Amino acid sequence: MSNSLLISVADCDVRVALVEDGRLAEFYLESRTRNGPTGNIYKGRVIRILPGMAAAFVNIGLERPAYLFGEDVSAREDEFYSLWLKDEPGEASRAKSPPAPIEDLLHDGQEVLVQVLRGPLGTKGARLTTNLSLAGHYLVFTPTLPHLGISRRITDEAERQRLRTLLEDLQLPEGGFIARTASRGQSRERLLRERDLLMSRWQRILHKKGSVSAPALLHQELDTSLRVVRELFYPEIDRVLVDDPVAFEKIQDYLESLNPYDKHRVELYADPEPLFSHFGLEIDWKRLLASKVWLKSGGHLFFDTTEALTTVDVNTGRFVGRHDLAETILQTNLEAAREIARQLRLRNIGGLIVIDFIDMDQASHRDQVYQAFLEMVSRDRAKTTILPISTLGLLEMTRQRSRDTLEKAVTEPCTCCNGTGEVLSPLILACDLMRRLTAEAQEFPGCRLTLSVHPLVAAILQQEGQPLLARLAEGHRVQVEIAEEPLFPRDYYELTRELPAK
Repeated sequence: MSNSLLISVADCDVRVALVEDGRLAEFYLESRTRNGPTGNIYKGRVIRILPGMAAAFVNIGLERPAYLFGEDVSAREDEFYSLWLKDEPGEASRAKSPPAPIEDLLHDGQEVLVQVLRGPLGTKGARLTTNLSLAGHYLVFTPTLPHLGISRRITDEAERQRLRTLLEDLQLPEGGFIARTASRGQSRERLLRERDLLMSRWQRILHKKGSVSAPALLHQELDTSLRVVRELFYPEIDRVLVDDPVAFEKIQDYLESLNPYDKHRVELYADPEPLFSHFGLEIDWKRLLASKVWLKSGGHLFFDTTEALTTVDVNTGRFVGRHDLAETILQTNLEAAREIARQLRLRNIGGLIVIDFIDMDQASHRDQVYQAFLEMVSRDRAKTTILPISTLGLLEMTRQRSRDTLEKAVTEPCTCCNGTGEVLSPLILACDLMRRLTAEAQEFPGCRLTLSVHPLVAAILQQEGQPLLARLAEGHRVQVEIAEEPLFPRDYYELTRELPAK
């Protein structure tokens, strides 16, 4: 089935859907007025050194200070920690040497040239690196590291050697290059043209650096539509559909600069029906963000995200199988492995992830599920580390965290439960208020109290609280009026006091 890239541009945001084999594989949403800083290059100023954290806070002009770890300072050149190579690593990493103490690398007030490795997440500031990279479609230029590398996604040894020879020919006295996956099969002339484009961009950054004071933005990443085309437009993509004429022209111009034939795979979608609706991809947030994901067999997955990790629980649900229990469990786990890999990409879940597969007694079954999961994750551009399934049925993995999860991008904490997912029951809220009424009556005998509450709480107070209200009237001469306020949140109340006339 076809692989498509759908780009829908509106006044407020840009939404991008990557469709693989007819199914939604990745989804991006980015505000047109609040583009994230990831990939931007800044001239920053060190404002605080934290030796105990091996890091420094750097002011780059964002709302919160960004942080720069010692391992991300270019004095350490044994491994390339950059935004783009995490997605498409080059040669196998060499042995890591411990970074120098952060206080030996930086000092307060120092001006540094940095790139945002990861944008702000939650309450954390952006993460920076001094190992700069400028990404093109075919090449990544690394001005601070003389590194030559080939994407690991290019597995043909003859092609790897051809590209390495080309890179050695194109390399300049300073800096290095990485051949990205899209460079597979490309000519020297095409790579040379992009090399010169990246070098020109680097010279502009250096010129601007010398003319501004920190903090200052020196280079801004491409907008969402062009960036996803740069990252996702490969020979496997059959077509790109864009519903905005301006974005369509930009994408065509960009692709024509790389390969004149590629621009013919870009189409302007002009039908009155919305682009995503036309392809059956209406954005149902409840389904995209639901904790429970149903499998076709009748089983289901349950996603639970905490501050520390994300857990995924696999259940057979309604699936009862056809032959024996072990086969039923194997088939459910195989289906779950494929769907979990898809959901991790779709929801952009990063960090530590623990998957609780249904227990499998046979080691061969565990290995079969593990291999199926690895095969599906191989499509993921994010860097992952995956351990084999344990005898307890647990698979532990990490996935690169480069931007907010889909949930954080489109939701905010509930104003009633503050994100916990739990609220106090009406009975407990009513009990708390009855204690409050007792305290008020003891302190202000003879007063008149008016308690305004949600109708559910009012009903309990009027029923369960009658004996208390009678005692307050008899023992403290306090009259209590319960007023229902349907628009009040359930845990909100207002208590007014009218003292007796003297």
